[in-house]
Amino acid sequence: MTEDLSPYAAGTAYMDGRYMPISQAAIPITDWGYRRSDVTYDVVGVWQGNFFRLDDHIARFRASMNAFRFRPRETDEDIKAILHRCVALSGLRDAYVAMDCLRGRPPASVPYHPAYARNYVTAFAVPWVSLLNQEVMARGAHLVVAETVRIAATSVDPTAKNFHWADLTRGQFEAHDRGADFCVLLANDGTVTEGPGFNIFVVSKGSIVTPSSGVLEGITRRSVIELCGELGLPIEVRPVLVAELRDADEIFMSTTAGGIMPAARIDGRIMSNDRPGPISRQVQDAFWVRRAEGWHATPVNYAAADLPAAS
Repeated sequence: MTEDLSPYAAGTAYMDGRYMPISQAAIPITDWGYRRSDVTYDVVGVWQGNFFRLDDHIARFRASMNAFRFRPRETDEDIKAILHRCVALSGLRDAYVAMDCLRGRPPASVPYHPAYARNYVTAFAVPWVSLLNQEVMARGAHLVVAETVRIAATSVDPTAKNFHWADLTRGQFEAHDRGADFCVLLANDGTVTEGPGFNIFVVSKGSIVTPSSGVLEGITRRSVIELCGELGLPIEVRPVLVAELRDADEIFMSTTAGGIMPAARIDGRIMSNDRPGPISRQVQDAFWVRRAEGWHATPVNYAAADLPAAS
């Protein structure tokens, strides 16, 4: 096989008005995006040359920027064009495509306050990344309920994507120490929230429920709710008690980086003969069938690779 010598083959980044190979992308270590996790972001997937729900991701990204009071110069249409060009320059057919907005840092001539920092957008496209490898996807993930409590929504709004992952990271170490794949975090009131990068769905007696608060309102989560309507599967969006999670017949997760991901164990308890359950598989299969049919698809504009180098 001929080696791809393109400098963009490993991925493409956009930073503050310029495109570059992913290996050249960097932010200053003094930037508040780095030093204070003062960033919001979103991630959209490309599969078989198509973005999935691109407009929905752009809209959520803008809502997150507004929630955290970011005001970059790029419009929604600018951001959309940037993402298309990042994928096009990379030539990727399946890609993980991220967009970030960073606070920056106030220049020396103004007060040292976030209101005076210059906000800017970055983006990148790299080969597709999945939270679960194929082996774990086939056997079903092993989950644990973490002792670490989710950061309160009154402190950090979970509906706006953010880099405040200290609770999720601590929970993941708990999962690792207990031989599990992922953690699920509870809110202060003991209700279920989410895991590191995914929403949770609990299946009991043929009905599905997903938490209504303390969570990112995932785009793939929205897709699952739509699919359940198409499939005639009962689904509720409401507070979920931890006992419901631990006693579930089935559990599955949803995320951009993996789609529908079934679980097989919770806190060591085996579900569905230690394999993904029938409803989880039904939703998972329907998701990829609909994707293959062009559901919510936006074809990547690969001709954008031929545009001038400047933004």
